[in-house]
Amino acid sequence: MDIRIAAYGVIIRNGEILLSHWNEHGRSGWTLPGGGIEGDEHPSAAVVREIREETGHEASVDRLLGIDTMVVPAAKRLKGSAPLYAMRVIYRAHVTGGELRNEVGGSSDEARWVPLDEVSSLHRVSLLDIGLRLDAAEPADGVPPVG
Repeated sequence: MDIRIAAYGVIIRNGEILLSHWNEHGRSGWTLPGGGIEGDEHPSAAVVREIREETGHEASVDRLLGIDTMVVPAAKRLKGSAPLYAMRVIYRAHVTGGELRNEVGGSSDEARWVPLDEVSSLHRVSLLDIGLRLDAAEPADGVPPVG
């Protein structure tokens, strides 16, 4: 089984959430900014780097919200021949600077502030809903509530 650890940020201000549009291998959807951890990088450093890469914003982590896990069967993977165990570390964060811009040459093609009341109408990946549930519930054990 392959393992991938990634870190993502829930950033909400003035009734809007900062989102990244994932678009890779013919699949797409709005999601939380974030992505894979590189080398010996700590997840909290990875999420700050990924937010900057995907949105142009500098960010600071406020707190750990939780950890989501899933197994992607080998047959459903875009690449790789073994099942994938994905661990997604989700933080609440806030913007400290930078200017909104789209990622160039990565797995996302757009960054946008989206009103929270419009999120349910977006074509989105499940991680976005998981992050919002964690942000609302702040579970002590970090396990995402079932939605």
